[in-house]
Amino acid sequence: MSLRHGLLGLLAEGPASGYDLAGRFTEVLGSIWPAQHPKIYAELNKLAAEGLVEVESEGPRRRKAYRITDAGVAEVKRWLTEVDVDHTMRLQPLLRSLFFWMMETDELQRHLEAEASYYRELAGQYRDYAARKDRGEFGYSEQTQSMRVTIEAGVRLYSALADWAEWAQTVPPAKQSKQRGEGKGGSGT
Repeated sequence: MSLRHGLLGLLAEGPASGYDLAGRFTEVLGSIWPAQHPKIYAELNKLAAEGLVEVESEGPRRRKAYRITDAGVAEVKRWLTEVDVDHTMRLQPLLRSLFFWMMETDELQRHLEAEASYYRELAGQYRDYAARKDRGEFGYSEQTQSMRVTIEAGVRLYSALADWAEWAQTVPPAKQSKQRGEGKGGSGT
């Protein structure tokens, strides 16, 4: 997902300041797609220059609230329907797992226990958020229904990563094997 389309999509729900948009990103996508304030403000300026958003109001301390334009709505719809999905996933835990063979067994066990715990906790937070949505705490708008689908992806993704980290504790290199005792070389394939 590009930051620009994420901002446009959030603004399609209603006007918001850069600060409010950063909060929304953190609330729903913080661990999946973090968006820092400086990048958000820079992107909002670009979107305004392109006519995809405009300043709706300016408040105290020059805090601007933006709203999406018709051209911005058209751009989000184009992105949703015409642009190929980028399925690239950059998950550092998986990159690190390629090199687990370089860690001592006890270090790796502690690392994997911490990973499993972290992912279980995150899945639980998303599960709690989903339950609040299911109880109707946020209403039943189309935006809320779409957000519920996103939250469910978070529940499932983090549950799967927790399961993976727990499984990885039961197999070499996290679990001592006869071959492991012979040295730490080779490709493992």
